[in-house]
Amino acid sequence: MFKNKLARLIQEKKSLLCIGLDADIDRIPKFLLKEKDPLLIFNRDIVQATKDIAVAYKPNIAFYESLGYSGWQLLERTLELIPSDCLTIADAKRGDIGNTSRKYAEIFFQKYKFDAITVSPYMGFDSILSFLEFEDRGVFVLCLTSNKGSSNFQYLNIDSEPLYLKVAHRVLQWDLEYGNCGLVVGATHPEDLGSIRDVAMGLPFLIPGIGAQGGNLQMAVQYGTDKQGNCALISASRSIIYASTEADFATVARESAQNLNITINRIRKQKINDLI
Repeated sequence: MFKNKLARLIQEKKSLLCIGLDADIDRIPKFLLKEKDPLLIFNRDIVQATKDIAVAYKPNIAFYESLGYSGWQLLERTLELIPSDCLTIADAKRGDIGNTSRKYAEIFFQKYKFDAITVSPYMGFDSILSFLEFEDRGVFVLCLTSNKGSSNFQYLNIDSEPLYLKVAHRVLQWDLEYGNCGLVVGATHPEDLGSIRDVAMGLPFLIPGIGAQGGNLQMAVQYGTDKQGNCALISASRSIIYASTEADFATVARESAQNLNITINRIRKQKINDLI
């Protein structure tokens, strides 16, 4: 089960860190451009430098599929570099009618063997069912996203309750049957993280928005984790992988990952002590 593996890795690695592998040819160190496969080398060095710290790696699929056939090859070869004691999350935000959704599930869970995926709930249960049927994989449903435009729909009140809480309640129901659901909740909405956690106490949260997006790390960990300071992944991408554009980029990425993880664990410990 995905949740069991996530819980075990959090305990073993003493980490909640998820690193986004958003490999962008325009942002990687320039000296890599002389190599045959610069993006693969970049991903390889990032993974090798951080694999003992990260619980999960999250390739944003847009950075790969935008390259066409070579991008899908890059994705496949990148996944081969990630060790088995790290989870892989396809940041794909898929969700469509049944037949299409089933093919998306096959692509990411059978072809590329991701451990989890992000999906959109907008089209309802039948658009997510095909992913849920892979009961050993995680399905992170967009609940309250970190972007500015999240306020356009996600805060709309329905029966005196914001839409994002309606999503949380519904996903919790799906999880009771399938057991592999999680929620995507942005760190840029720290004041709402607690209300979502109150609704979905047992669901794992994928929490983006730390670092370049300016999310509140203290509150994200305080309100986004469960009472034991677990059951969440704090995702960071640009602030780690692009911390340096020089030859030392992998070393600096490791330092950034370590420092972030130390801070996360300090907040987790403080939270647990406050509850004692």
